[in-house]
Amino acid sequence: LFPWQKMSLLLAMVTLISAFGSSFQYGYNVSVINSPAPVAFYNQTYLDRNGEPMDSNFQTLLWSLTVSMYPLGGFFGSLLVAPLVNKCGRKGTLLINNLFSIVAAILMGTSEVAKTFEVIILSRVIMGIYAGLASNVVPMFLGELSPKNLRGAIGVVPQLFITVGILVAQILGLNSILGNAEGWPVLLGLTGIPSLIQLLILPFFPESPRYLLIQKGNEEQARQALQKLRGWDDVDDEIEEMRQEDRSEKEEGHFSVLNLCTFRGLRWQLISIIVMMMGQQLSGVNAVSGSGLTHVGKASGVTNKVMRFQWVGWGSADSGPRGHKHNLHLTTVSWMSYLSIVCICIYLPGPIPFVMITEMFLQSSRPAAFMVGGSVHWLCNFTVGLVFLYMEAGLGAYSFLIFCAICLATMIYIFIIVPETKNKTFMEINRIMAKRNKVEIQAEKEELKDFQTVPGGQAEKEVSSSQL
Repeated sequence: LFPWQKMSLLLAMVTLISAFGSSFQYGYNVSVINSPAPVAFYNQTYLDRNGEPMDSNFQTLLWSLTVSMYPLGGFFGSLLVAPLVNKCGRKGTLLINNLFSIVAAILMGTSEVAKTFEVIILSRVIMGIYAGLASNVVPMFLGELSPKNLRGAIGVVPQLFITVGILVAQILGLNSILGNAEGWPVLLGLTGIPSLIQLLILPFFPESPRYLLIQKGNEEQARQALQKLRGWDDVDDEIEEMRQEDRSEKEEGHFSVLNLCTFRGLRWQLISIIVMMMGQQLSGVNAVSGSGLTHVGKASGVTNKVMRFQWVGWGSADSGPRGHKHNLHLTTVSWMSYLSIVCICIYLPGPIPFVMITEMFLQSSRPAAFMVGGSVHWLCNFTVGLVFLYMEAGLGAYSFLIFCAICLATMIYIFIIVPETKNKTFMEINRIMAKRNKVEIQAEKEELKDFQTVPGGQAEKEVSSSQL
């Protein structure tokens, strides 16, 4: 066991700065576009240009593009994860990513002065790229900084800041604050402030020690970074664990997405991440939180931010009378509105899939795994947003039974396949998954060879890889 028990001040600060400067932005931009004021700007701009009001169908198309460009940009951002984190590091990627947010904030904030709504649509793509990178790199960065006993606790911080961002955008988007004809450019432009703060402060914090040792080969810098993050000098156990990880990956080198998809030794890890990411987004979480029902929508929007601390996940996603709420039976069952709010609060899945990517993949394959997981996350997000209205029109409240089945299937898969990772090192988790994949770890093969050369070690020569 490693000797630490508490989080150091430096680790707490880098966690908060990373989550506020990146994850907060993700949540803020999910919700900020729900203000009706920009729609009026679209109409007025079109009227000024063409001398006639905008057709309602064209308005719907433009606004659909504005909303859907965000998850589409998130998909493109996920594709940039592996090349950027391998070349620029985890911290370096977050710093570069801030530029996307600042540029988008300037464009959105000045769109009214420029009298162009096309800039808002373009900015949504840019912010989507930013969110796609942030949603993957922040969990990776914090997971590699964290000691094993704090990985889960630190892993939920980005998701907490995402929901805080949603809450802040909902509050600022009220008509009495900034959600009006005068204030909406400021509302959209505020998104650049957290990125600017992170851009100024994050350079003073250390890079991921694992990146420094395993990918850059600089053990001294890795040791110094660990000492700062832990608050003491004795970090030999962690350095040795990183060396073991490095040795086990020497032969494979860095994985591309194609290598990852065809490598037998990571088969179940990859399948598990895809299932969990699909299960998270296809659980109907976005359909529930964005369905716009007036009876409980505002209340659930606020209570969601508090209840996001929960780790309930998929198991609770099929709970509750969501269909009753959608049919507006609230008028006949007085207590249903309160129960519906509770069910929505526990419906929303947490950050576990991103934490699991950090834990189930080692340094050489982790960037490619985040690239795959992030792409699945954003594509499913985009798909649900695209097809849910059609499902609702055709099936009504019964559309949520489809989400219920997906939640149940995902829960069963996790229970059977995914191992418990609490308080385990990355190498210990890797050994568990190696058995499931029916492969042996390279470092252990080398140790076995060394053991077999010892005189009198005849019995050891018969050890099979299946026993490792």
